[in-house]
Amino acid sequence: MSPIDSSRIRKLLSQTVGPAPWYWEAFPVFSSLSGQRFIWTHHGTEGPIGHLVTLGLEQESDRARLALNTYCRPFLVLPHSLGIWCPEGRNVRVVCFDPDQLKAFDLAEVAGWFKQSSERIYSTTPPIADFEVPLALGPGTHKIEVPAALATVDELIVPTSYKAMTNDDPAFALFVIYLQAGLVDVLPQKWFTAAQYRVGQQWITRAARDPESHRIVGECFGMGTFVLEEDGCRLQHWIESNA
Repeated sequence: MSPIDSSRIRKLLSQTVGPAPWYWEAFPVFSSLSGQRFIWTHHGTEGPIGHLVTLGLEQESDRARLALNTYCRPFLVLPHSLGIWCPEGRNVRVVCFDPDQLKAFDLAEVAGWFKQSSERIYSTTPPIADFEVPLALGPGTHKIEVPAALATVDELIVPTSYKAMTNDDPAFALFVIYLQAGLVDVLPQKWFTAAQYRVGQQWITRAARDPESHRIVGECFGMGTFVLEEDGCRLQHWIESNA
């Protein structure tokens, strides 16, 4: 295994997308097939659109074409599409949009109600692909049906809460979704239990695969950055710890 370089891991995680709105500055800026450049805007913490993150054209960023509520994470779908994943009840929802099809809307349409609602994504244009992965899946590898529009994406690493029956059971898991292969690998985090951590106050915010060591690395809010064992379920060591 290649040695784990802590500065490399810190840089990798700083560029890894985390949940809206807290990590919106890491969201991907991109150009559509027609050459239009899209950027993200965070609308502060106060008022009827506070905490929302919207997507718009660079030349008219005051007009939204997509609005994201808390816990949404965008990702690029080659060559020119935009994916988003988010929690949806007891599922992980994964959608794909063609940015050139997105229609502009007035922010008054989402003011007030949207950030208080259970809706995660608002657009006047439907996605070109939409599917869900149930969080009730047990540990191990499972086959899933992935829409063709998302099949160019190799891997999504999805941190999520996980149903624990006791304080010694994993309270968090990583769902590694292989969209090209139509598979999901469920990796309960055996080290993250209610007996060891303050579940809810401490949580895995984002995770990525180190391209050199191929280990999964991540951030745990309130604790620091970590490296997992080769099985992806056990903690190897902390790179930085706030404990």
